[in-house]
Amino acid sequence: MTEPAITPELVAAHGLKPDEYERLLGIIGREPTFTELGIFSAMWNEHCSYKSSKKWLRTLPTTGPQVICGPGENAGVVDIGDGQAVIFKMESHNHPSYIEPHQGAATGVGGILRDVFTMGARPIAAMNALSFGVPEHPKTSYLVKGVVEGVGSYGNAFGVPTVGGEVRFHRSYNGNCLVNAFAAGLADADKIFYSVASGVGMPVVYLGAKTGRDGVGGATMASAEFDDTIEEKRPTVQVGDPFTEKRLLEACLELMQTGAVISIQDMGAAGLTCSAVEMGDKGKLGIKLQLDDVPQRETNMTAYEMMLSESQERMLMVLNPELEAVARAIFVKWDLDFAIVGETIPEDRFLILHGNEVKADLPLSKLASSAPEYDRPWVETPAAEPLGDLPSIGPIDALRALIGSPNYAHKAWVWEQYDSMVMADTVRSPGLGAGVVRVHGTPKLLAFTSDVTPRYVKANPVEGGKQAVAEAYRNLCAVGARPLASTDNLNFGNPEKPEIMGQLVGAIKGIGAAVAALDMPIVSGNVSLYNETDGAGILPTPTIGAVGLLASADELIAGLPQEGDFALVIGHTLGHLGQSALLAEAFGMEAGDAPPVNLKAERKHGEFLRANRKLLRAATDLSDGGLALAGFEMAESAGIGLWLESGSIATLFGEDQARYLVACDVADAVKLIAAGEKAGVPVAQVGQFGGATLQLGSVSAPMDELVILYRSAFAAAVG
Repeated sequence: MTEPAITPELVAAHGLKPDEYERLLGIIGREPTFTELGIFSAMWNEHCSYKSSKKWLRTLPTTGPQVICGPGENAGVVDIGDGQAVIFKMESHNHPSYIEPHQGAATGVGGILRDVFTMGARPIAAMNALSFGVPEHPKTSYLVKGVVEGVGSYGNAFGVPTVGGEVRFHRSYNGNCLVNAFAAGLADADKIFYSVASGVGMPVVYLGAKTGRDGVGGATMASAEFDDTIEEKRPTVQVGDPFTEKRLLEACLELMQTGAVISIQDMGAAGLTCSAVEMGDKGKLGIKLQLDDVPQRETNMTAYEMMLSESQERMLMVLNPELEAVARAIFVKWDLDFAIVGETIPEDRFLILHGNEVKADLPLSKLASSAPEYDRPWVETPAAEPLGDLPSIGPIDALRALIGSPNYAHKAWVWEQYDSMVMADTVRSPGLGAGVVRVHGTPKLLAFTSDVTPRYVKANPVEGGKQAVAEAYRNLCAVGARPLASTDNLNFGNPEKPEIMGQLVGAIKGIGAAVAALDMPIVSGNVSLYNETDGAGILPTPTIGAVGLLASADELIAGLPQEGDFALVIGHTLGHLGQSALLAEAFGMEAGDAPPVNLKAERKHGEFLRANRKLLRAATDLSDGGLALAGFEMAESAGIGLWLESGSIATLFGEDQARYLVACDVADAVKLIAAGEKAGVPVAQVGQFGGATLQLGSVSAPMDELVILYRSAFAAAVG
């Protein structure tokens, strides 16, 4: 097959700017072949190279005594004691999920699971953070149903519990939904597998499913904005098979016990290209590939298609040649492909052969570590205007506006489609804050959460970035877990616009300050840029996934309030309403500044709560919707009513940070207030649980009437 001529239009279609193409020509000293152009396009796009964000990502705190491996590998690795490690990461699959919601979301789950088990870990938990356009948009209902089905069908069939996540709606996502997938696994701390190739003349082995044409150009597509040609991009979405992935997991874990694996890398974005280049580059070696030996499920595939296919359920490995027969037998047993497709070479070359022809011959190190890196111009987000007078609203009507909106209504419609109990180690399933899973065979538990409030980040990127980390910290503390570390999934618009780049820079500064102050280093992550359609960007959405540890079930705070329990707030309430859920849902306003985050208070209050856990029957953090929404949710989950003393809108719906709502019996409430006085932590009684009504100050409504609204609003919105 004759390859197309390299024209400026073809270069542009591969996402390379004219100056980047000139840089390419300078590196290889000649015009590239079509396959070489595809390889450069894949390795130099935003999705693989982080060329716009690398400068700022380097500023994030990524180390600590608990960190075994930080960013740069397939996932982060954190010590949980007793010779065990938790391995976790969060990644986006935004563009594919908008084009083809079911497969886009499903393969997002598959990809993040592979990132975890390619390091030798058995996955034990998954989460997802989803952002959609407004419910009345013609595409929203279709996207919600497709994405939720895709997440559920893949995770459920693979056999990993989905234990948490979040779902939001906002007009900025009308043309570009976000699907952020998180996975965590367990491994022995001394049996972690890395992707650094070593040794010359070692076999490079292809593992798993066969290669097809699905996903060709997916990484390049994910680094571009959307416009009205979106339907043409459907072939760039991969197709997943969770049952093949389950076999691949078991085969890989069995293989890793044999000593045959020198290095291993999952084939994710840019498939064979990215996995081979990253392994070679990290080991300072070259790689030679013979594409005739690649297992293919379609006929007449070209070198270009094989190198850029993103077919799912595939791995690349450097093998100890003495154990080839042992390794091959394992993959034959699991009915998976095992093919030697190349070898490591001493020269700095990426040599691709197909049908007795050289299809690519490139300096390998220049593809990864010498990718363009930009210090893009950015402008600081201007300070928000002060919040003016608000329209008048009664507290019960204000609460109805929140619980009747799809953003704050009960999300059972979503998480009931996920299997949260598979593996039988889930202690706390979705719907009540952080998810909690037992570390099988030990008394330990791990807690997982994902958090961000995009409205805050848009108004004030630095404080919004801090707040995402602080809320994750509080969610872990509220179940009694000691926060360990975090992963970030930074979703933004076009970084070539200085105001968007300013949002990214500000958010990273805020995240960096918060993870340092709260001892939650960033150990892995993902950047997703160009989330725009027809020039309109999404709300900046830097999702934080975080993991915490409990020594035993005795440390868990997972009860529900009981009749007569006192409701107490830990932390200062000032009534901050800027950028609040109340403004957005009751008045359709996004005004004022994000709430300020006092990181010293966050740490002090979280540590106080954990130190006094024996006094608490139930706990939740206060965030979106403030005291009124958190109090209602806590009472609703217990099937009882609640009286809150204040009728003030600011007190009830303000979103001041570093606060928790807790339920205690009368005697323990007295002890908690005294402990707060001694520790210098504000603790105040704000009401009492019980009865059959929700009373806010002097006004009330029957609890059962509010519960019907709360439990039906989500399905009604997306139905």
